[in-house]
Amino acid sequence: MSDLPESQTPPKSLMRHLPLVAIAAVAVVGAFTLGDLLSFETLRDNREWLIAFRDQNYVGIAAVFVAIYVVMVAFSLPGAAVASMTGGFLFGLGMGTFFNVTAATIGAFAIFTAARLGLGQTLANRMETAEGRIQSLREALRNNEIEVLLLLRLVPAVPFFVANLLPALVGVKPLNFLWTTAVGIIPGAIVFTWIGVGLGEVFARGESPDLSLLWEPHVMGPILGLCALAVLPIIIKALRGQKEA
Repeated sequence: MSDLPESQTPPKSLMRHLPLVAIAAVAVVGAFTLGDLLSFETLRDNREWLIAFRDQNYVGIAAVFVAIYVVMVAFSLPGAAVASMTGGFLFGLGMGTFFNVTAATIGAFAIFTAARLGLGQTLANRMETAEGRIQSLREALRNNEIEVLLLLRLVPAVPFFVANLLPALVGVKPLNFLWTTAVGIIPGAIVFTWIGVGLGEVFARGESPDLSLLWEPHVMGPILGLCALAVLPIIIKALRGQKEA
């Protein structure tokens, strides 16, 4: 059999981009349609039903919660903060943090995989063959891959979807992305879950959650300290490289 003509090859290459295109499309639609649905008001209005369901079928509601959270993260839908607090509200600090971290990690890996199969692989290959500053940047990332990945997760100013896409576009190893995501989001997950633990009392008083707590020194201090620990090896390697040069 003869080879297929070159004119038939582009559709096959375009298929690799479909998952990322689908994620982008759903994210745009969700941003305009789900903003009001995934809110503290929705949680407040349905809290009695949710608690009753949890008491009757803990495993079932845990599975549904994780599945919904995975979809929210995978498609970058609004309401991730509310979902994290819901985990604390329904399951407590320990199990709530576990479910939040598990779901967020799976969703993040889904975005990473979709981007890596599409644009990520193409850009990574081009960076491998590039020269000059681009190659220097790739080498710097490769030498500090773990530290950079952890830093992306720990720095509060880095949007979650950016921390999911950027590693795929520069060709980091999937296993490194997976475990650094799971470890790096734990501090933030604990904070959001902890706030969620007290949501019942907040709703009972007719109040809204006070998210200003996230920027309190006793909360941000430890997180920034972890950021400093993550960036310290990069600084040490850079200083050693200058001395050797």
